Amino acid sequence: MTKQELINAIAKNNPWGLTKKATSEVIASVFNNIQKAIKSARRFTYPGFGTWNVRNLKARKGMNPKTKKPITIKASKTVRFRPSKDLKHSL
Repeated sequence: MTKQELINAIAKNNPWGLTKKATSEVIASVFNNIQKAIKSARRFTYPGFGTWNVRNLKARKGMNPKTKKPITIKASKTVRFRPSKDLKHSL
C-alpha cells in the first residue's frame, strides 16, 4: 500500500467526514510524532501492532563488490520493527 492509497482508504471510511487533505495532515502528524518518540525514547510501541526500537550496529568488515577490496563499514543506528503476536497471527 502506498501513502496515497492509505490516505484514500482513511478519507473514504472515516466517520468524521475528513477531507483527503485533512486526512493527509493527520497521517503526517502521526508519523512525525512516532519519529520523534523513536528518536527521544529510542522506542515506540503500538499495542496489537508492534514495536519500533533503535538498534546500534557495530562497525564491521565488508567488501567492495566492484573492486573486491576489503573495506570497513562504520557503526550506525537503524530502526527495527517487531510485530506483535496479534499481528503475526492475523497474517
